[in-house]
Amino acid sequence: MNSLKSLRYSSIREVLTHQNPTKSPFLCPLYFYNQKRWLKPVDSAQTRWKNLVGLNVNVGAFIGKYPHAFEIFTHPFRKNLCCKITEKFKVLIDEEESVVRECEVDAVKRVKKLLLMSKTGVLRVHALRLIRKELGLPEDFRDSILAKYSSDFRLVDLETLELVDGGGENESLCVAKVEEWREVEYREKWLSEFETNYAFPIHLPTGFKIEKGFREELKNWQRVPYVKPYERKEISRGLERFEKRVVAVIHELLSLTVEKMVEVERLAHFRKDLGIEVNVREVILKHPGIFYVSTKGSTQTLFLREAYSKGCLIEPNPIYNVRRKMLDLVLLKTRHTRKLLQTEDETHEEEKSRDVLTSSHEDWEGERDGDWVLPILGK
Repeated sequence: MNSLKSLRYSSIREVLTHQNPTKSPFLCPLYFYNQKRWLKPVDSAQTRWKNLVGLNVNVGAFIGKYPHAFEIFTHPFRKNLCCKITEKFKVLIDEEESVVRECEVDAVKRVKKLLLMSKTGVLRVHALRLIRKELGLPEDFRDSILAKYSSDFRLVDLETLELVDGGGENESLCVAKVEEWREVEYREKWLSEFETNYAFPIHLPTGFKIEKGFREELKNWQRVPYVKPYERKEISRGLERFEKRVVAVIHELLSLTVEKMVEVERLAHFRKDLGIEVNVREVILKHPGIFYVSTKGSTQTLFLREAYSKGCLIEPNPIYNVRRKMLDLVLLKTRHTRKLLQTEDETHEEEKSRDVLTSSHEDWEGERDGDWVLPILGK
């Protein structure tokens, strides 16, 4: 199948113009929020900043672009510029954590399905940790999920996870997401099983150049049988069938994620267990109607094309919704800041009054509930 042509107006690319899942502006407040101590000035704030959040930009210039996420203020005693996340963003971070806890059952189901897909019957905990946010798992999932649901999961060793019953009692979970689409195609479009049993939804991007013979090639590929992700059969080594199974496994993995996307490099940690020991980038680029690869920045991010419309998930979920609110807040940039400044002034007055009640010689380098502050050496 043809490779993806250069596109300028893809709806998914529209989102990626503003959002990179691992290095977007709203990741930085999340980092500050999780700090348990004050960050002290160092000789090179720029180097520390880059190491902490992975952004090779000027600290002050970056933070100044997002006043709805970051609040810049003057240290009351040292008089140097500092930064902390805004109350509004802090609320959203707490909301996300709460929603993740509420969706615990869904997270358990996702991990089970991944284990059921594994041809070895096991997964590496490290691999799960790498896509923890994509799966909607809490940060402490090893204790709050794996240990809590000990009747479902068992750690073979410190880093190897398997299902307690070996998957015997989870047959109802062994149905791929694409099967729902196939059922609709078969029932509503009166297509034969021959046409639908191994087919995938295809959404070719705007501007895709359809060359001679492409449609016939696609039609034939849709009919090619393969060992489905949850089937316990010997995997065919025929190149076309094997690659189609890889497409199916990646499709299902993306379907299990909260935002239907994952970093391409993360897939390497599932190669052996999920049986996708091929050049993954090469395979996904052969199927632009199924996958979209963003190459924004230094990170390649893989999206499930059918899951998106006009830059948003077609079937949103609670975790996606709160993360979208974070993104929307970040995208405001410097818009609607007048009211924000008024709110900050009121907050500063309250803090000033509170500080007067404490010692004016307070060192202000210990922990203080509600504040996560990064001293900035220069904007």
